[in-house]
Amino acid sequence: MDGPVVRIAPHLGPLVALGVAAFGDLRLDVPNADLDGAMAAAEQAVRERAPADGVLVRRMYSRVGLDPTRRRPSSEALLRRVQRGDPLPRVNALVDVCNWCSMEFQLPYGLYDLDCIGREIELRLGAEGERYAGIGKEVVHVAGRLVLADSQGPFGNPSSDSARSMVRPTTRRAVAVIFAPADAGARPLERALDVTAARASRFAGALVTGTTIVAA
Repeated sequence: MDGPVVRIAPHLGPLVALGVAAFGDLRLDVPNADLDGAMAAAEQAVRERAPADGVLVRRMYSRVGLDPTRRRPSSEALLRRVQRGDPLPRVNALVDVCNWCSMEFQLPYGLYDLDCIGREIELRLGAEGERYAGIGKEVVHVAGRLVLADSQGPFGNPSSDSARSMVRPTTRRAVAVIFAPADAGARPLERALDVTAARASRFAGALVTGTTIVAA
């Protein structure tokens, strides 16, 4: 896979599994006219019939000592936004596809510019005092929280990602990371990866350079 080497800290292996999808040849500065219609239809569909609830994701948060109501998984936050009548955010085609998939599968997604992160990544708990500049936020404090980190430190978590690694219109290579409860089994991640890859290819013109599941 043309993407990072991802590992999970041993003490988190029984709790969390990751789906990883790498993309190349992105052209995110060109809007896709078909995407807005597809997302609007998806938004209406979940207002009429909610997807399976995220109870396992909330339990995953609780099992690592996080309050899932105080710091909501991004998937839950997106679903709540749509159910109250607001549309999903529109950023660029690949970000939009990942938000759409996250809402439908009720699994948190992170999306990162491969040219802004290291080759080796670890999912671990944030150390005391660790933080990063967030997307649209001044500072995200990550002590005691699930974080993805490279040699420069943490850059993403299942609730909010960093400005350092964000995907921009100029991004040409990216990686999506899907956070899932380990006790949900591999099937939800396999399905999410398949659909995400297909939609990224269709709506963002992405070349899918590999997908994998990382688990204990």
